[in-house]
Amino acid sequence: QVQLVESGGGLVQPGGSLRLSCAASGSSFSSYSMGWYRQVPGKQRDMVAIIVSNGITNYREAVRGRFSISRDNARNTVYLQMNSLKPEDTAVYFCYAGLKDRSYWGQGTQVTVSS
Repeated sequence: QVQLVESGGGLVQPGGSLRLSCAASGSSFSSYSMGWYRQVPGKQRDMVAIIVSNGITNYREAVRGRFSISRDNARNTVYLQMNSLKPEDTAVYFCYAGLKDRSYWGQGTQVTVSS
């Protein structure tokens, strides 16, 4: 069992930056694929960024070049650095952990980009 706790969301002006953190409990963190998804009311949850166990990353096209995902296996934590934020980045951001047929989600953290 893995528990995920996100932090770092909030209100930021367009063009600003935020860093989200996701702390994971449980063992074998380094073996998990970790990711960030986001969801706005009435729409599906979309992948934002993924980092697999060997460090390879993948990003949603809309955030490529602005967002950066990283992981610290010693701290069981995954990060999402978000720069040049736009109003359309406003959403609830969820942390994800996956390994074979197991998947886990955090409770989500709100990110609002507005002037």
